[in-house]
Amino acid sequence: MSIDMGKPSTAGQAPGTEEPPDTGVRAPAAGDRHRLTALQGLAALSLDAMASVAYGPESIVLVLAAAGAYGMGFTLPVTLAIAALLAVLVASYRQVIAAFPDGGGSYAVAKKHLGRRTSLVAAASLILDYVLNVAVSVTAGVAALTSAFPQFYGERLWICLGVLVLVTAVNLRGVVESAKAFLVPTAVFVGSILAMVVVGLFRDGPVSTASAAGHASALGEGATTVGALLLLKAFAAGCSALTGVEAVANAVPSFRAPAARRAQRTEVALGALLGVMLIGLSILIGRFHLQPVEGVTVLAQLADASFGHNAAFYVVQFATMVLLALAANTSFGGLPVLMSLLARDNHLPHVFALKADRQVHRHGVVWLALVSALLLVFSGGDTNTLVPLFAIGVFIGFTICQIGMVRHWYGERPRGWQAKAALNGFGALLTGVSAVVVTATKFTEGAWLIVVALPLLVLGFEKIHRAYTEIGERLELGRIPQAPHRSRSLVVVPVSGLSRLTSQALNAASSLGDDVLAVTVTHPAPEDRQTAEALRRDWELWKPGVELIELSSETRSLGRPLAAYVRKLAQSHPDAQVTVLIPETEPAHLWQRLLQNQRGSVVAHAIRRDTDAVICRLRFRITADAR
Repeated sequence: MSIDMGKPSTAGQAPGTEEPPDTGVRAPAAGDRHRLTALQGLAALSLDAMASVAYGPESIVLVLAAAGAYGMGFTLPVTLAIAALLAVLVASYRQVIAAFPDGGGSYAVAKKHLGRRTSLVAAASLILDYVLNVAVSVTAGVAALTSAFPQFYGERLWICLGVLVLVTAVNLRGVVESAKAFLVPTAVFVGSILAMVVVGLFRDGPVSTASAAGHASALGEGATTVGALLLLKAFAAGCSALTGVEAVANAVPSFRAPAARRAQRTEVALGALLGVMLIGLSILIGRFHLQPVEGVTVLAQLADASFGHNAAFYVVQFATMVLLALAANTSFGGLPVLMSLLARDNHLPHVFALKADRQVHRHGVVWLALVSALLLVFSGGDTNTLVPLFAIGVFIGFTICQIGMVRHWYGERPRGWQAKAALNGFGALLTGVSAVVVTATKFTEGAWLIVVALPLLVLGFEKIHRAYTEIGERLELGRIPQAPHRSRSLVVVPVSGLSRLTSQALNAASSLGDDVLAVTVTHPAPEDRQTAEALRRDWELWKPGVELIELSSETRSLGRPLAAYVRKLAQSHPDAQVTVLIPETEPAHLWQRLLQNQRGSVVAHAIRRDTDAVICRLRFRITADAR
């Protein structure tokens, strides 16, 4: 049995310079094709953040609407506060990218500067946020579709699962392929939102209110003051627009060389576009004196007011629907990279660190898709069931990352480190307060599940790490083993009849061992005895020079008698190495595997379970033109 324990992660070992040195070393051209440019990174890793403009401003408005028209006047100040936090986060994560070019974001920062346990909390929070992002994005996109076409509302769960399968399939072809596929929808969405803001700024009033006509207003009445608690709740609700900002820092290795510089440009472009769109939409909300109504999104009302109820209005709606559904791609770009780092550090199964030929962490992509599908089934495709759980984990990761960066600058002390540490310290204060506020305001709405799930995930990481440590100790990893020596070798070959397969198996066994034993399992039933006698007679005529040993089985069991014989053989020859060579056929066509009796698998399972013998499975390939 071969177990690859992996090597300790090198994430976070780079010097703490803001601008990473360009060594001139580039990845091979073949691998570079499967990595991202800055523009492709914007399409592959920013869809979550971009799509948040569809529900971020609306979340603010719905909270402030409780204070009536007076409360709505605070939409822009709250948005400006969120934009200021966005600027701090972008500047901070730009520094994280430079200091930790191996990716991992808050996990890599915390691992180096705050200890292993804290880094696992950061990783767990990011994993929860990424998984929830997939489910929320898909359900929100399908909700936009069913709003335009109500006849599909009853089938929304199946539509959600179909969208998830589509996004998963694209990502299995590689992160570059997903970026190319989603570049046009991203450009259409950003372009339509910016056009709507620009056109709206030149309007004296709304061009149309047709989308809101006939819908009940959600505006409160009679309020003349706005308390700090309401503003904090509005701020916390609007902070959902900041999810996805960390994805670029988590996936730096996915960029082309120089990866860190490209990732930094992508992070800045993401922050600039997101900030402009959030502030622009908030200005339009105040300019048009918009009132939230039931059944119509704020973004739809703004498109109606700016463009009128025409083709441009439907372009905005369609682009929003598509981008919301595809925003799950951010998780598919960031989470598999994070999981690969956890696997390299022995906190997740090592299979998550493997890459396919297109630089895809395939197992991470598939795992994310399966868990997200379970969440979709659990929620019935309803966005409101999942939204209360959203954004809490990412703010925990934000805070841990900022605190870790403060310690990073204090330890490295490069030129201008005081300003950088102050920036991260201020960011830690803001995101820490935001994490507390978001958790407190949404605790009873389902956020308590995140509070419970976080420690469970951390305990799971610890258990996996202990298991790998125990395996490593048993294998004596890191120590110089004893010099290899030759032992007597006994090779057992299970046979059920004479054939070319049997002949090749005995040839291979003779090459592998000093002594070869052919073993067949017989049954006392009359019809089975005839088969056994025929095999014995044919064997004596064949005279292969190998003894045929019969094992009787009263219960028609195949694996247990063989395992018992191998166990006794090992006990009687303690200095010998016992090998079981299992001959099997390899059909020419995949469907023909259904015709096989699976005897080899049954024997292999029994030998592996009950003995310490070496298992060797000999495949005899049957080609299509074989006669």
